[in-house]
Formats: sequence, C-alpha cells, structure tokens
Amino acid sequence: ELLNNLGNFINRAGMFVSKFFGGYVPEMVLTPDDQRLLAHVTLELQHYHQLLEKVRIRDALRSILTISRHGNQYIQPYMPTVSATIQAQLQLPPPACSILLTNFLCTLPAGHQIGTVSPLFQKLENDQIESLRQRFGGGQAKTSPKPAVVETVTTARPQQIQALMDEVTKQGNIVRELKAQKADKNEVAAEVAKLLDLKKQLAVAEGKPPEAPKGKKKK
Repeated sequence: ELLNNLGNFINRAGMFVSKFFGGYVPEMVLTPDDQRLLAHVTLELQHYHQLLEKVRIRDALRSILTISRHGNQYIQPYMPTVSATIQAQLQLPPPACSILLTNFLCTLPAGHQIGTVSPLFQKLENDQIESLRQRFGGGQAKTSPKPAVVETVTTARPQQIQALMDEVTKQGNIVRELKAQKADKNEVAAEVAKLLDLKKQLAVAEGKPPEAPKGKKKK
C-alpha cells in the first residue's frame, strides 16, 4: 500500500515537476477539477486530525493514504478528453452532449454533416510502452522483492491513556449495573459494544495490538 499508493504518488508528482518545469514549482491557476481535489484533501485532512484526537492511529493513516489515492487519480484520470474528441469529429454543438441522459436520444438530425473522422486510440508498441514507463513511472517500474512490512506502534500521551482507562472503568460499571438489573438484552449489548471499543482504543494508545473479538464456542 505504501509503495503502490503513497510512494507512487510522491515519485510521480516529483518527476512531473522535474521533467516538465525544470524542478521549479510553476504558477497555478486552479480549475474546477483542482478545486474538487482540494475539497477532497481538506475533508480527509479534517478526518485525520479527528481520528488522531481519538487515538485511532490506524484509521488516521488510512486518511493519509486516501489523500494520496486522490492525487494518483488526479494525475492519471480516465481519459476525459475522449468525449470532446468524439464531439469534435461529429461536429456537435457544445451543449449537445454536456449532460448524459438515462435513455437513448438521437442527437444528429437528418442532413447533419460530420467533421473529419480519425482513430481515437492507437496500439502501443513495446518500445513506446517502455518509453512511457521510463517517463511517468516515478522510478518504480523495477523493484526488488518487497520486504516484510513492519508496523510501528505509537503510544499516546500518559494523560490520554489515563483518560481512556477512566472511560473503560466507567463503562464497565455501567455494563455490570445493567446486567445486575437484568436490563433488556439489546441495551446491554449496545453498552458492551461501547466498552469493547473503548478497550480497543486503550490498547492502541498503550501500543498494544487490540484483542480480536472472541467467538462463541460451539456446543
């Protein structure tokens, strides 16, 4: 995930700046697509900070990977110019196909004259593929066998750990009281789920792997 997602994005972005702008960050005029990308990044950045405050380290890292995923999709989208090329070859007026309908509609009336038609795509030969890989591959076309990924565990501050311990104790008392009162099973289950979630957060904060949920023993 780090290699193909975050590492690939950083390498590709750096290669583009180096090859096409001489290594200097160019002046930028933001397009609507750029604005949408920034909105996605801002949303994920807010999620990242919220998750860190809750000591949900792994979930926070997923937000970072989502940001780089948006960046990769921005650098290499789904060939958005093909539609414009088709419309130009058919000599369609700009508003004709700006909205994709849910049902088929004949747009070209009888007597309409189309423009010059040319192939939309071309077959890439092996030498062209290799050339493109060297230009845009971000230096990761050839990689050595992946080493085993070692997860680093980050412990939270003592104050955060103590606060979580207090929450676990408080929630544990609530569960015990409900069981003693023989409360509704759904209510007890909901409070138990809260307790398990707090214990999981505490384990992560202490740098311990959270315990897997225990399954019911077969009779």
